[in-house]
Amino acid sequence: MNTEKQSVIELRIKGKVQGVGFRPFVWLLANQYGLKGDVNNDGQGVLIRFIEPDCASLQQFLRDLQNKLPPLAQITEIQETTKIGENLPHFSDFTIRESENNAVDTQIVPDAATCPACLKELFAPRNRRFHYPFTNCTHCGPRFTIIKSIPYDRPNTSMANFPFCPECEREYKNPADRRFHAQPNACPVCGPHIWLQNQHTKIADHEAALIQTLHLLNEGKIIAIKGIGGFHLACDATNRQTVQLLRSRKRRPTKPLAIMVPDLRFLTALSRAETELLTSSAAPIVLLSKHKVPAVDELIAPHLNEIGVMLPSNPLQHLLLKAINKPLVMTSANPSGQPPVLDNESAVKFLQNLADFYLCHNRDILQRADDSLVRIAFDGLETLRRARGYVPDEISLNISNNKNILALGSDLKNTFCLLKRNKAVVSQHIGDTADEKVRSQLEENLALFQHIYQFKADLIAVDSHTGYFSSATGRQIAQCQQIPVMEILHHHAHIRAVMAEHNCNEKVIGIALDGIGMGENQQLWGGECLLINRTEVKHLGGLPAVALPGGDLAATQPWRNWLAHIHQFVENWQKLAAKSCEKYNWQPLSRAIEQKINCPTISSAGRLFDAVAYSLNIAPENLSWEGEAACRLEALAGQSQFTEKSAVKIRQILPEFADELIWTNDKNNKTFLNLAKFWQSWRNYKAQKADKAFAFHLALAAGFAELARQQANKYQCRTIVLSGGVMHNRLLRRLLKENLQEFNVLSAHQFPMGDGGLSLGQAAIAADFT
Repeated sequence: MNTEKQSVIELRIKGKVQGVGFRPFVWLLANQYGLKGDVNNDGQGVLIRFIEPDCASLQQFLRDLQNKLPPLAQITEIQETTKIGENLPHFSDFTIRESENNAVDTQIVPDAATCPACLKELFAPRNRRFHYPFTNCTHCGPRFTIIKSIPYDRPNTSMANFPFCPECEREYKNPADRRFHAQPNACPVCGPHIWLQNQHTKIADHEAALIQTLHLLNEGKIIAIKGIGGFHLACDATNRQTVQLLRSRKRRPTKPLAIMVPDLRFLTALSRAETELLTSSAAPIVLLSKHKVPAVDELIAPHLNEIGVMLPSNPLQHLLLKAINKPLVMTSANPSGQPPVLDNESAVKFLQNLADFYLCHNRDILQRADDSLVRIAFDGLETLRRARGYVPDEISLNISNNKNILALGSDLKNTFCLLKRNKAVVSQHIGDTADEKVRSQLEENLALFQHIYQFKADLIAVDSHTGYFSSATGRQIAQCQQIPVMEILHHHAHIRAVMAEHNCNEKVIGIALDGIGMGENQQLWGGECLLINRTEVKHLGGLPAVALPGGDLAATQPWRNWLAHIHQFVENWQKLAAKSCEKYNWQPLSRAIEQKINCPTISSAGRLFDAVAYSLNIAPENLSWEGEAACRLEALAGQSQFTEKSAVKIRQILPEFADELIWTNDKNNKTFLNLAKFWQSWRNYKAQKADKAFAFHLALAAGFAELARQQANKYQCRTIVLSGGVMHNRLLRRLLKENLQEFNVLSAHQFPMGDGGLSLGQAAIAADFT
């Protein structure tokens, strides 16, 4: 036994350091500088130990450790401790120890797009992984979607059922190999495989399945293809008949479809930021202006000025796209309103009316991960859906919190958030919980996340809408675990989410614009100006409340909102209604508004957009997707002659829409936009539809900017925060920011401003009050 006193330096490394080639990177550095010791994974991250290290060598090691990280690794914290005494470990060289399973305090790495080295092997005829659809290494491949517990080791993933062949095992055990401890490592000998089948029979497998799939796509067939985080429906994006057939089968008449192109040569005039996003390891769908995406059918994104585009992100997609050499529609494989299917049996069962054939594989998907959706806007990155490639990255919040807080988000675009001390993990996009299968996935993901992170909540945060499934789920968890539950105003959470992303803890004025959310005293909100301090939220005004004729029906039938607005704000509205609503039975609905029968009032920006879109005759009779009328209105405004002009110039040209549109209600000292004045100016403005669409955006931005300015000056705030789903309208957001240049104006970048970011705000608010 070694009884000589010695010193051991321990480095505790936290961050994204498991499953990214971090330990072999440490091994190589340690050997380069002649350091003796070991490294291992555990629930805390990575632990490095050195015996009697040379001071200069240790400093060089630490410098390179932080400056030469593997592509997917990220260090958030390094804790250094020194132990001196007897019976400490003895090291003759530097080794990699087996992982330990203890309390979890480490990050799980998102799935990563195929790296250049693996891509080269994929198309090298003499390589043993030539055309192998599951090629990966420590720099790429599935991570989050195949994990079932921590630490991230093969037995804890869906690769546990695939024992290594001798060659793959040698790679896995060789610290100098880039596949050292790559948990999904596999080859054609020992790994997963693909096959093509119809509803009843396997048609082909391996390479033959790829070849047959290509033939079917070229023939105009629709194929369900199993990917990393779920199935896609794929078809030829240049074939109008096939695209129309897909829309018909999915009952998706106009909602935009995403496409996948073989490489960047199929796109044009990309900005540097767009190129970087498309080729990043996250490989999201990037919204691009239509002129940048030639040679796809107009049916891909009708009535809009953008198309969602992505590059292949896994080897199977690379093989298909390189061989077919044209854009493919690549949309989520799910019946209307339901979540994407994850397993082969469900695909065949539930997609039988959507797909002609199924390209399957036998690597299980344990975590659903839809394609993330982003764009590069005038003010930088904008995230509309956060899932594959970004989840479950954690965010560090500038808060003081000693509780485990579980926030349940909203019922639309649902996500949930785990907050432990100041570390927040927001789940992937789960969807709209009106569907029973989405509800089941929410409950399953909640259980899985809490298991993986060994997370036991001390407090539950839910939306204040008592009818939400997500809120009921939170209250049920709180009751079962006998812990408190906190109800949080919807629009407060919207603003706080943006503040959390920007580490903003000062007093702010928040402008929250969306379709619907529960406000104070059970009043429905959707266009609000709020004063927000750490533990205070005060409603200052916003849009006036307007009837919502027919309740939920008004969210899908724009004419109802038009009728409600003219009924409230336009003189002699009956004459206008008779002319503009003649094909609808509007008289009984107007009486319902007057008698307040199934017509709750709401101050909704979303419904105002619907009313304006209807008045321009650009809204369909029944909306087939959320925000359809508003997106058409923004696209139309983008064609206006005023779009590229400065705010100062526009104010001179359109003073009736750029001047003050606010009034103060002396009764409650709240300030509201003057919609009666807006509608009068709007009806008197004789112009092209595009210019009228632009004028609406201008009026709304000018009104809310003036409202925010007055309140900011009154309450001595220097920061104004923009959030809510309507803030994804780039034109409106730009006009707001141009009108508020004297302030620090914040909007979200890493998280959605819609309900997908709500859980982060809820968790931060709950922490503020603890």
